[in-house]
Amino acid sequence: MSILDSVASRRSHPRVTADAPTHAQLLPLVEAAATVADHAALRPWRLIELRGASRERLGDAFVEASGLDDENAQRLRAKPLRASLLIAIVAVHRPSFKVTDWEQDAAAAGVAHILSLLLNEAGWGVMWRTGGHTRADAVRRVHDLADNEQLLGWLYVGGVTDEPKSAARLGFDAEGVLSVL
Repeated sequence: MSILDSVASRRSHPRVTADAPTHAQLLPLVEAAATVADHAALRPWRLIELRGASRERLGDAFVEASGLDDENAQRLRAKPLRASLLIAIVAVHRPSFKVTDWEQDAAAAGVAHILSLLLNEAGWGVMWRTGGHTRADAVRRVHDLADNEQLLGWLYVGGVTDEPKSAARLGFDAEGVLSVL
């Protein structure tokens, strides 16, 4: 399959099985994702694997950040359990006189997107999830983030379900977004 076909066929997988790539299987994918353009070769990002009990601690942090009552808290607490592997995407703001924080965030987001494409190509189901809790203090503590770090979200990774993939995307008018000066 060509790169174009692979990218064009990518879909988010909101439901995945309990299967997940091992740490060793992730390493070559992360190495490839590290080739993303990152403005002055700062590598302003890092990734954190969350498996097992760390996902439960994240759910507890979601609840702490939300202030929800017990009935609604249980649903929120279970969100990180939707996949057996979560990969936190962290933007690391490195000192630079020419590369602003937003450019460093863009590089970190690029790594996340490339990694999601690589995981998809390797046969894994992936969903990039974000939300208001990414910047909550309780969530920052679970990830042990430094003052110069910002959480951009998580890749939820697992096996592809037997459910049919969502219908093909509707046609896209590239001419509508690609202008010429």
